[in-house]
Amino acid sequence: MRAAIIRTFSAKPAEVEKKWVMIDATGLVVGRLATIVAMRLRGKHKATYTPHVDDGDNVIIVNAEKIVLTGKKREKKVYRHHTGFIGGIKERTARSILESKFPERVVEKAIERMLPRGPLARVQLGNLRVYAGPEHPHAAQKPEQLDIAVLNRKNTRSA
Repeated sequence: MRAAIIRTFSAKPAEVEKKWVMIDATGLVVGRLATIVAMRLRGKHKATYTPHVDDGDNVIIVNAEKIVLTGKKREKKVYRHHTGFIGGIKERTARSILESKFPERVVEKAIERMLPRGPLARVQLGNLRVYAGPEHPHAAQKPEQLDIAVLNRKNTRSA
């Protein structure tokens, strides 16, 4: 008897079906939100996942200013970047970023750092839209609501 030949499925970019998903980040824990969103952006939640193809969804996150950091991370977590000059390392705490003009950067950085580095990850990160408030300009895409708080009781905390 001959064994059946099993072929590996590989999605082509033209075959990919992208959905629009909206997440309300009010009261959600940053790391838990970031892991779920990173999986959605890469497309790992689909049966047709292909590592070298951008087959993830477009994700909209609203109310990013109302996210929650567990423990003492709000005061102790430090974000560092280098200016490129000698001695040019700069530091900011999560609290200073959340209280500044662009509080959505905490969520963006958490998701960005959960994606692999490279050209494909930069394209996938382009499918992420984060807004500090409840309004977003993507109503025409008819995004479906994804409730992360229901998935696990640890996903939400009170501030």
